[in-house]
Amino acid sequence: MRRLAVLSMHTSPLAQPGTGDGGGMNVYVRELTAALARSNVSCEVFTRADARDQPSVVEVEPGFRVHHLIAGPLAPVDKGRLHLLVKEFTEAVDQRMDELERSEDLPFDAIHANYWLSGLVGHTLKHRRSLPLVSTFHTLDRVKAEVSPEEIDPDDPELRSRAEAEIIGCSDAVLASCTVEAEQIVELYGADRERVRIIAPGVDHAFFSPGVREQAQRAVSLQGLGPLLLFVGRIQPLKGVDVAVRALRIIIDHGLPTARLVIVGGPSGPQGVHEVTALHALVVALHLEDHVAFVPPQRHELLSTYYRAADCVLVPSMSESFGLVALEAAACGTPVIAAAVGGLTTLVDDGVTGALIESRSPEEYAAALLTMWREPGRRSRVAAAAVERSSHYTWAIAAESLRLLYANLTEHALVSC
Repeated sequence: MRRLAVLSMHTSPLAQPGTGDGGGMNVYVRELTAALARSNVSCEVFTRADARDQPSVVEVEPGFRVHHLIAGPLAPVDKGRLHLLVKEFTEAVDQRMDELERSEDLPFDAIHANYWLSGLVGHTLKHRRSLPLVSTFHTLDRVKAEVSPEEIDPDDPELRSRAEAEIIGCSDAVLASCTVEAEQIVELYGADRERVRIIAPGVDHAFFSPGVREQAQRAVSLQGLGPLLLFVGRIQPLKGVDVAVRALRIIIDHGLPTARLVIVGGPSGPQGVHEVTALHALVVALHLEDHVAFVPPQRHELLSTYYRAADCVLVPSMSESFGLVALEAAACGTPVIAAAVGGLTTLVDDGVTGALIESRSPEEYAAALLTMWREPGRRSRVAAAAVERSSHYTWAIAAESLRLLYANLTEHALVSC
């Protein structure tokens, strides 16, 4: 395996996580591609240019380049309309791949598509160029449909679902981050179980590691008494930030008057701006103005300081294919209280490395927080167990598994569809 085409049409791995369409997928593409490049796989990432001042090519590090290709306007486009630009982006990718192969005499060996929009591109290019296609969806329409109806295209509600089914049927391998996602792909889309491969994302332990909480709080100007709670992620209904705010009110009323909540992230999705407005109104309604701080999205490596500053990280999502925030927090030795959904159920060992909450009830989150805070010995045990568990997740491990998969696929006939 010498050269890989990585498709990330709707968001660049160089984009700021925590706002717009930037989130765990950006981190996944950037970190996994970097790890592959370090294992001597030349990686070319293709994404859509959405600003006039973006360079055509950015060399992130040796063997890892990001190509900003023109497809549609040189401006952000609502994710719900990006499917209209798939054909144009496909042609731009195909042309750039031709240029690279001619100028550098290094053919592409495989295509790795991220998200369903890139999967549509990969579907076409697989057959046009006779290359194996690996697909990672990050989120699945048939999983999110019930909890995020606002993201469904009203003109064609089945558009994304149909596309995902076609891509899964065409892919030579479909990657899942955990057993839960693998089962969803098989059960909801009828995927061939033998072509679904579980490769868990990783965490960069050079940045995300334990530290001194008091020093971390000083570094981000969050010194204070009482428990410091943290939410990190895009602000949209799916992430359930309101549950964290309501849980804070409850623990303050139950004997922790100095408790605070820090929300790191920005609006995302069609309801993002409305959700931010609603959160601020909720904070005022619950008289929490002196207890809640909104912090804009931070560079990924700087998030580690916020994790170390916190006494507990809350992940009250309605749906999570994996839950990178929970893994990063664990690597920093910070207990996680998370919703018992998706990949979070494989990352958080209830009662051992954190707590899993089965309901959307702020009272249950508050109860778990109170228990954690009032038993310092338990907090220490949970933190140590979380760090130990996180050590099994590295980008180097993920990249090596993927490199071997690519190499294996190039030796077999392509899946027909």
